[in-house]
Amino acid sequence: MTTSLSTLVRGTGPGLLLAHGASSDIQDSFGPLIDLLSREYTVVGPDYPGSGATPRAEKPLTADELADQLVAAADRAGLESFAVLGFSTGSAIAVRVATRHPDRVRALILSAGLARPNPRLQLIVQTWRDLAASGDMRSLAAYLALIGWSARSLDERSAEELGMLTEAIATGLPDGADDQLELLSRIDVRADLGQLAVPTLVVAGAHDQVVSPAHARELVSGIVGARYVELDAGHALADERPDEWARAMLDFLASC
Repeated sequence: MTTSLSTLVRGTGPGLLLAHGASSDIQDSFGPLIDLLSREYTVVGPDYPGSGATPRAEKPLTADELADQLVAAADRAGLESFAVLGFSTGSAIAVRVATRHPDRVRALILSAGLARPNPRLQLIVQTWRDLAASGDMRSLAAYLALIGWSARSLDERSAEELGMLTEAIATGLPDGADDQLELLSRIDVRADLGQLAVPTLVVAGAHDQVVSPAHARELVSGIVGARYVELDAGHALADERPDEWARAMLDFLASC
């Protein structure tokens, strides 16, 4: 993986490096949080290979190489040290950033995240990949909406609004989605958790049907001193609870 990652840089202040989810990009994973956080931090958001303007990789993605590429993006943005905010698969990448570059990382925020996919998440990922391979993007988008948002959030929407949501999902999936989902299917940073020596906040969606709160509990139990916050949301934290997510992070970072 030699291509530099296309990177969003916004704001001023202490560094905050973002690691997005699989089959996503920086804007999709974090949305309004970018503006909220960049009021106080220099936000650096690289897009993985196959997302945003970053070309697809020519070989399978690895957590180590991706972690190093994120740090290289922070270097290009002039950050000597930074907190790392990971979302979903990006939480595992954030953990690997902290263990590979411990002198650079000041704090970790692991949101809707995991150390490794349990059998239920493996089934979700395989179904996701199978639907994508079939070319039935309408069914894939409906599947992702149903598991990605809480029932409460979807129940509050009209049929037209649900149609707009599934259309946005179907047309917004990145070219490198399957590459990133393949990495998710085999990623495992459980052995890294005990090595973490920075303040860590774990954020979970109480109604997350993609990365269930069981994954958050595994992170908390493996990281000494980790703090835990649970939001009334599904997996799509940035869409359902952006203000609460941002406030939890800002309060945590202010205390570090």
